[in-house]
Amino acid sequence: MNKVVIRTDDVDGFFERAKDAARRADRGEAFDGKVTLSFEDPQRMFTVLSEERRRLMSEVMHEPKTINELTNRLRRNRSAITKDVGLLEKLGLIVSSRQSNPGHGIQKLVQSVAPKIEMVATLG
Repeated sequence: MNKVVIRTDDVDGFFERAKDAARRADRGEAFDGKVTLSFEDPQRMFTVLSEERRRLMSEVMHEPKTINELTNRLRRNRSAITKDVGLLEKLGLIVSSRQSNPGHGIQKLVQSVAPKIEMVATLG
């Protein structure tokens, strides 16, 4: 995947994009490696994707980081980072994997699903 688009749109717009994707699939056309995540309300989008979560996503877009590295770089509580990672994973914006940390057990490595994330909010 090369890009994630996070946007606000109404239900009609969502289903129109879904129908268009189905038509392209029926014709055997290739998809462009883009995933779209839609929110019906701009306020909900910015509540879910708070400034802290956007900073976290930005950190892991450049290179994967462990929870400890994110805690130190973002100067936030470890449990808050872990909670945000869980939410962003559920949304499909980041992925994490467990890896060995010699002498210290296991650590979680967090990375972005795409090198570019685009946020589009339409008011009105």
